[in-house]
Amino acid sequence: MTEHSALYVYALLPDRQGAADGVTGLDGRPVRLAGVPGTGLAALVHDAAPAPFQGGDDEVRRWVAEQSRAVTTVWERVGGLLPMTFNVLVAADPESGRSAEQCLGDWIREEHDSITGRLEALSGRCELRVEITLDRAAVTGGDPVDGTPADDADGRSPGMRRLLAKQREQRERHTAGELADALHATIRRRLLAVAEDFRDRAFTRRTADETGVLSAALLVRHEDVDAVGAVLSEARADRPGLGIRFLGPWPPYSFADSAQEEHAEPAWTGARRL
Repeated sequence: MTEHSALYVYALLPDRQGAADGVTGLDGRPVRLAGVPGTGLAALVHDAAPAPFQGGDDEVRRWVAEQSRAVTTVWERVGGLLPMTFNVLVAADPESGRSAEQCLGDWIREEHDSITGRLEALSGRCELRVEITLDRAAVTGGDPVDGTPADDADGRSPGMRRLLAKQREQRERHTAGELADALHATIRRRLLAVAEDFRDRAFTRRTADETGVLSAALLVRHEDVDAVGAVLSEARADRPGLGIRFLGPWPPYSFADSAQEEHAEPAWTGARRL
């Protein structure tokens, strides 16, 4: 295959003239819309070799950030799209003689109804990320289990001090864990009153002294972003010791997957398939 016998796919979206003008992606590559005649749909792509991008952690993080910027720019212009994850490529099919663009177009035609339905469902929506943690010391006040001040260890052996410290830690974890479970249920219910969908996610940032309460992606209408912020502000005011990270709005990465089923697929390569 030639150097540019594949397409790196950033997103699927309505075919809007000029939507990708001046936008660059990975390593500053210019991106373009590959429209599919008769469908009203297009893919945001750049021409590529049929091999995934590989590099060190810092380089991959940079590529992911560049991809995110390109997708976000086009998303803001068109109002809705289905973003892809990192390293989604479609290659030419030498057996049939189809180019990468033809393979991609054939797949989009076959999945037209699914793709357009998902685009309609996500139009005017964005993704928010929320992570909430609980400071265990703020919950327990650092009180030791035996009622003796934590620093009053005179006359105790090192082994006894270690035992008491472990008991204090276990008590803090247990108390914070029970409270975190209760807070999770309450905050989740409040968030779902203003969000249309909710996906649990792994925590990305948590210290050894924190207990996780909730980590989620939310699908929210643009006009409801401030309402999510209000729910989180109320939660923090109600419970000292809560740590809250509130990120976005972003294109709905966590909610585009129903359009990425692995049937009737073109010649995909790389780490992720549509």
